[in-house]
Order: sequence, then C-alpha cells, then structure tokens
Amino acid sequence: RRGLSTMSLGPKSPAKDKVPPCDLISVSPCLQPCIPRTGASPPRSLSLTANSPSSDGYTGRRYKLKVVTGNSNVPLAEAVAKRLGADLTPTRVGQFANGEIDIKILGNVRGDDVFIVQPTCGGDTIDLNTSVMELLLLIHTLRLASAKRITAVVPHFAYARQDRKTEARVPISASAMAQLLMAMSVDRVVTVDLHCGQIQGFFHNTPVDNLYGYFLFAEYFKMKYGSQTSQFVIVAPDAGAVEKARNLADKLAASHVVTILKRRVEKNKVDSMQIVGDVSGRACIIVDDMIDTGGTMVKGVDLLKEHGATDVYACCTHGILSDPACDRLNACDGLKEMVVTDSIPQGRNQAKCPKLKVISLAPLLAKAVQSIHEETSLASLFKATTVPSTPVKEAIGSLNGIPQQTLLGALP
Repeated sequence: RRGLSTMSLGPKSPAKDKVPPCDLISVSPCLQPCIPRTGASPPRSLSLTANSPSSDGYTGRRYKLKVVTGNSNVPLAEAVAKRLGADLTPTRVGQFANGEIDIKILGNVRGDDVFIVQPTCGGDTIDLNTSVMELLLLIHTLRLASAKRITAVVPHFAYARQDRKTEARVPISASAMAQLLMAMSVDRVVTVDLHCGQIQGFFHNTPVDNLYGYFLFAEYFKMKYGSQTSQFVIVAPDAGAVEKARNLADKLAASHVVTILKRRVEKNKVDSMQIVGDVSGRACIIVDDMIDTGGTMVKGVDLLKEHGATDVYACCTHGILSDPACDRLNACDGLKEMVVTDSIPQGRNQAKCPKLKVISLAPLLAKAVQSIHEETSLASLFKATTVPSTPVKEAIGSLNGIPQQTLLGALP
C-alpha cells in the first residue's frame, strides 16, 4: 500500500472504503497457502485436461497418437502402427541431388502425440549416419509443426559402444548422440537393450525407457525346449554382458552362468579368450546385445566346443551383421542357431544365413507406445515371472510355431 496517497480531497465514502467479502483469507501473501473461510465455497479450478469438459461446456482437444518414420526400418514402423490400429503419418523423406536430406510432414500434427520409429542403423537403401540425420531432422520438423509431444523410438541406438574414453584423444560418441537428441528438444526416448545402461545418464532431463530383449529370447527357448531349459548354461561373451546373461539365466532357470574373458588388440579383433566356468556336457546359450562382424562370436563358439559343450546357440538383440558375418556364421559348424530381433532390417541377412532366426519387436514397441500415450506403467511389460506378457507371446508367435526339440547330450 506504499504507493497509495494518504491525502483526501473530501469526506470518505463508506461504500467505497468497504471491502467486499472474499472466500479466501491470505495469511501471508506469497509465502503461505490461502485458507478457505468456514462455509465458503471452494475456489473454481481453471485447469483443463485434454479429454475432460470444463464447467463452461468446453471440451479440450484429445491428443491424437501419430506414428512417423524415416527410411531406416520401414517394415518395423508399419508393424508397430498396425498393432496400434493407426496408419503411418504421410511423410516425405528423401534427398536432394547433393545428398542433403529433404523432409516434409504431409499431414497435420499440431497438438498431436507423435512417435518417431527410427532405429539408427544402416540398411539396403540407407547408411547409419543418414538414419541419424533423418531422426534429428524429423524431430526438428515436428517441433516446428507444433506437435504436442515428440517421442523418439530408437530400438537400435547407434554409437552406443563408444560410451567412455578408453584411451587418449577419442570421443564419447554415445554422449554426443544424446546431446544431439536433446538439442532437437525431443520429449522422450524409447530404446531396446542399450549397450550400456549408464548411457541413460547422458540424457540429463529427458526420460529414457530402455526395454529388455532377453524376455523375448527366454520365451523363445522355453517354447522350443520346455522344461529342458534348466539344463542350459548361459554364457556372457565379455564382462559387459554378465548382467544380461544372469537375467536370461533367471528367466530360464538355467543351471549356471559362465563368462568368456577376451583381450582385444584392436576394434573387432580379439587376441585371446578363456572361459571362467564349466560347460562340459552342457548345451550353451551365448547372449549379448549386438553382433557385428561375427568374429568374436565364432571364436567364442569354437572355444565352448573345445571345452566340451554339446550344442551352442546365440541370441543378440541387434543383428548388425556387417560383412562377412553371415559367411562366418554359416561356416561355424558348432553354432546351431543365431536368434536376433528386427531392430535392424534382416531380410537380406536371412536370405544369406539359414541359421538366423528373427523375432519381431513390433508387439513390444506397440505396447510401450500405447502405455506412454495413455500414461500407464511400462513395468507391467516385464513383471511376469512365469507367464509371459501378451506382447512377448505375440512376438514369439510371429515365428509361426516352434516345434519342441530335445537337447542333445544334455545332462539329466
């Protein structure tokens, strides 16, 4: 009241000085909450949700779910959209004559909840770095188009192997990828089996949902071998895969977990390997988050066979399978099957490698997208310990039936 004048030019009017009664009495402005007067009606709320009508009869706009994709894995994006009962939002993603990426969203996305299904990987028509650039520009374009919320669904997160400095003058590329996504103002990131879980910490204020692929592999082997899965030995091909191996062993009730220690001399080249644990007379499953050229995998299989393993299987979430991976897997007599997901397109690899089995991520990703859109818990996808969740059963069922088989040479 310091700004009010204390001078009066005439007699005060009682009507003007009389303060009208208020329903709220402020105890201490800006510091304490207002206390309702006894018998007073509660203050009117001015907030509106997206789906609930106000007292004036206004109904807020429902945030529509939209699915957008680039060129890295169109079949996976189409499968996710189909399971959600939606169509892919028409989008033009091409290139100019000089190689620059040309993007235009051909449909209205103003105020929509948009999910970009774009694994950062190479394929038949696109290379890895182009897929990364497409993802960044799609996020930027949708932000300029006034999308309400933008979620990047990146099943395969590129550059994840470079998650720390292992020597002088090298980049932390995983951190750079996270910073690029945050710079584009993405609201959320969904991925599958990050190479290292701590990569989520590179996204400072952006939520990251890291889904697990070992649930799919566990149900695959359960449907194929039934109660015999307890006879498996789960093998971690390096120290970083020990947690994945332990989780898969728990799901399969496997006998035990062993580790392969390896010494690398350079990228994709291993100097020596040794086994910590016993695999004699046992069937083994090697589990990892990705397989690239396959050299380390083949050496691991040969090492297990030398130590008395009967059958050797392998499962990797991301089948990069750079040349000559398929040739190496075909030539490896000790490997019975290589099970991967379709986080990276596998059509060409399946034609080249009969040992390759592909499990679709579409049911799992579709359920995750639906849960995020409806703001329900994602934990329900992975809570089941004995009965697999519906997305997991649908993913395994996509293999058109798995005949029951018997483990050769397994201990009773």
